[in-house]
Amino acid sequence: MKNAMRPSTLSTLGLGNVIDIFANGKLPTNTGELVDKVFGPAGKRGALVVSGANGIVGAGKVMQLGSRLEPFGIPIVALDFPGVPDGIGQQYPGLVRAFGSDSAAKVMSNVVQFSYDGKSLPARLSDFNPRFLLEAIPEILEIKKAHFDLFTKTFPGIEIRSVTSGFPQSQLGVGIAHPAFPHEINKIYEIVENEPSSVTQLLWALGLIPMMVSDDWAFVLDVFFCGLTLAASRYHETSNMPYWKIDKFVRRLIGPNPFRAHDAIGAAGANFLTWSCLHHLSKHYGDLFTPSTVLEEKMTSGQNWYPLNHFRPLVDWALSDEENQDFEVRLLGPMFQMTSLMVHEKRSHMATMNAIGELCAQFTRGLPAVIRARGADASRQLVEQYHQLHPEAAGGAWHPEAFDAIGSPEWQQLYVNAEHDGTVGVISIGREAYNSDVNVEMNRAINWLKAEGDFHLTTQLTGADTGDFFPALEDAEMGVAIAKGWSETARRLHSEFAVSVGFVNGKRALGGMLELLMHCHHLVAVDDASLGPVVPGMEGCHWPFRRVAKEHWPRLLSFLLEGRAVRAPKALDWLVDFAGPLEEALAAAWNTATGGDFGLPAREFADGALSGVADTVPPLDPAGDPGMEAGRVAILANIKGSTSVPLAEALDVQARHSGNFMTTKACLSGVIGGMYKKTVKI
Repeated sequence: MKNAMRPSTLSTLGLGNVIDIFANGKLPTNTGELVDKVFGPAGKRGALVVSGANGIVGAGKVMQLGSRLEPFGIPIVALDFPGVPDGIGQQYPGLVRAFGSDSAAKVMSNVVQFSYDGKSLPARLSDFNPRFLLEAIPEILEIKKAHFDLFTKTFPGIEIRSVTSGFPQSQLGVGIAHPAFPHEINKIYEIVENEPSSVTQLLWALGLIPMMVSDDWAFVLDVFFCGLTLAASRYHETSNMPYWKIDKFVRRLIGPNPFRAHDAIGAAGANFLTWSCLHHLSKHYGDLFTPSTVLEEKMTSGQNWYPLNHFRPLVDWALSDEENQDFEVRLLGPMFQMTSLMVHEKRSHMATMNAIGELCAQFTRGLPAVIRARGADASRQLVEQYHQLHPEAAGGAWHPEAFDAIGSPEWQQLYVNAEHDGTVGVISIGREAYNSDVNVEMNRAINWLKAEGDFHLTTQLTGADTGDFFPALEDAEMGVAIAKGWSETARRLHSEFAVSVGFVNGKRALGGMLELLMHCHHLVAVDDASLGPVVPGMEGCHWPFRRVAKEHWPRLLSFLLEGRAVRAPKALDWLVDFAGPLEEALAAAWNTATGGDFGLPAREFADGALSGVADTVPPLDPAGDPGMEAGRVAILANIKGSTSVPLAEALDVQARHSGNFMTTKACLSGVIGGMYKKTVKI
């Protein structure tokens, strides 16, 4: 019998549970079989048609899907009006950067472009046997419906998905696959279907990230994105603060730059889409979503929100404590209320809603995580304070009871889930960067799984969240507390399970996430995974030396001091225990966790003081700048200090080194310090 802390996001796609992947030794889908279902068998493949293909969405999806479907011989038909700007051509340099000139040319050789008048389809289109239409034409309901009617009459049975950002399936009559910006690289699609289809599962099999959402106006992403823009524009109308300055305070509060984002996407189109979503939402939910006067003006004019740089004043100003509180109420109040609406309507899995906010709307933390941290009562009070400033918003779309379940596993495990089959447990991490939320959820998952066995399924793990270190830049004790607390969690993977296996199934595992997985008894990676670099703060300066033979220490020293990533196969023995194709890696992990015949042998682990780890530093490439050189000196000092004492003492030693370095000039001048100045020191 299988059990889980909460339903997995994988199950919402009809793909089972994470533990099934390991038990079965393979992914739950076969890409080739799904291609056959959607596009027909090899030799008789039909085409993917992208309409509105030269627009910002269409062109991005021609590149993204074209590069993934080209190996299967699926032609991409790009359809648009004659004379429109060449959006596809503008995307081509990015394709070259991603895949190289030869591969990019091969992808483009599979793209056929047709012009049409919007009323009839090109006669030659039928030569390509269209099987799937991805519609990306203007956001006007009647035009879209006529477009679908044209295709279904000409090609009965064709699969159709709209990229609409606001219209529900009930209005359009077709499924929704709403992609997130930037469209050529963002892998997330909001999917509206009665049941997960072969199209949706094919997107997942191709390495994209479909997320199931309910059939409600603006889904999830554009309630967040358009709602935040509305709140910020209303603050402008109240305060007369310039848009670029409001962006700075929004970025410090929750992460995004809503006005700059509109300009980056293209103000004329983005302003209209935001207005359209809010306009339709207001018709259904009331004044909470009514477009502001300035947003109406920007929609009509299509003008950018930001002025040219030389029109921005050189003299800046700060907000008083009272003004900061007012700003927080006017921004977070409506956003919390909108979140309550979506939770009430069950628009998505809670972890999905949270992830859409972070990965698509660029929130530092998803709003469910922000509300959880504040607490249900305090979050309700904030909305009520907002209603005192904007009484009209209290008239509808406010569901304070939606926060009653904040203590449930669905709310409490937004980033980390755990499953077990009675013998073996799996912890899956659904956030790219480690932060304090993940740390708390990891501890809960370990508690839940304790004594069941443990290993991890990961995708792309990009280190630690820099924002969590901001307080430590001015207070070394804060840095010590973070390094020590996170390391104590990581140590539980080593000390509280009979067998633990870290599993890297993605392009990379970096920084703090790699340090976390190093604490497992075994580390398994797919052969195309990139590991590191590590900026040690989670025992990376001593733990890996304790789990390998002495002859591998020079490799580890080079790895830590040069700060370069390494491919998993080249890290065998001195960093990872197994690297291979996915199914072989799954088998190695499962056999090891279950005690199977082909499991990995146990490593010896040295918990005493190590002698001579850094006596001889291997030749290193030039640091390149003073900051990196200072970092090398600090890392080497941490290595010497934390390896020269027993494991029981090393936790405090490495945490002290890490915390002290955070306040140095070198750290303040580096990446974290730069983000701190940009985000906090405004």
